[in-house]
Amino acid sequence: MLTNKASLLKKQGRGAYTNPAGRFELLDYELDEDLIQEDWHSKPKTQVYLDQSRSILSKNQSPDVGFEVSLNPYRGCEHGCSYCYARPTHEYLGLSAGLDFESKIFAKKKAPQLLKQTLSRPSYQAQVLAMSGVTDPYQPLERKLKITQGCLEVLSDFLHPVIIITKNALVTRDIEFLKPLAQVQAVMVLLSITSLDSHLASKLEPRASSPQARLEAINTLRQAKIPVGVMVAPLIPALNDMEIPSILKAASQAGASFAGYTCLRLPYGLKEIFAQWLDAHYPERKEKILNRLKHIKGGKLNESRFGKRMGGEGAFYDQIKSLFYLIRRQENLDKAFPRLNTQAFRQNKSKQLGLF
Repeated sequence: MLTNKASLLKKQGRGAYTNPAGRFELLDYELDEDLIQEDWHSKPKTQVYLDQSRSILSKNQSPDVGFEVSLNPYRGCEHGCSYCYARPTHEYLGLSAGLDFESKIFAKKKAPQLLKQTLSRPSYQAQVLAMSGVTDPYQPLERKLKITQGCLEVLSDFLHPVIIITKNALVTRDIEFLKPLAQVQAVMVLLSITSLDSHLASKLEPRASSPQARLEAINTLRQAKIPVGVMVAPLIPALNDMEIPSILKAASQAGASFAGYTCLRLPYGLKEIFAQWLDAHYPERKEKILNRLKHIKGGKLNESRFGKRMGGEGAFYDQIKSLFYLIRRQENLDKAFPRLNTQAFRQNKSKQLGLF
């Protein structure tokens, strides 16, 4: 029989079921589980707000990520991944990293126009751009709003290099804009896959594409000659790390050419949110998972040091890393990530985009 927590999460189709106070808030509240009614917050609707940002590119200040600039068409993410390291960014908006992050989404509808203006500046120098750093550019809202598509049209027109990282098969919709970039070695797509178990994936990532749909997207992109790889991310000790061989094999068979991984990160209030998720779905494994995480994070649930935060240290982490590299080599996924071309970038030939 489902606990109140698990029942709420299942009915909501969300990764979090509460809104813990952010680190900038003075007051917090605690939900009394004994008073939860079956219909309480059963189906929180996604609310979309207009983001009036005047700039669209964010400079990367972190030395341990593989891109220089990021473009985030949205703030928040409807995928609702319970482990998402970006959740605490909603706290800067006075909102919660919990349910707010996945149900109160800020859409940057002027993003294509802002991007075109930025790339058209005479002083602009092309650099590798990532979509996206703190959201998924192909979250469910994108199917209707098409902000990411508009940005890709601009990037394709300018032949500007871009890395796309997503958990959604919707990326295949935009192959027509990816092809011109692929022809000048200015694009690569990474599909993140955490598990091949659709039951587990639906709990971890309630509104992302199914694992099978992501594998099919890899195949579709490969057939279209778009450089595509897989990210086994995040690896969660004692939950999905044992799936490394099967995920890499499936991705290779689907057509992926390269692979990477990251380990679970739990910055700020995400520790509480992920612990609540474990209470709801895997209470009997909660302590083992958190203890294993501490083991690879130097005794803590999160490591913030550059060079360490994406991975870990210690004997158990070394086992994970060794297994990943071994299987990656066996599955012929050990090619280096493509070095994207910035030399094809063009300004004077770009067409006028009256649609935005």
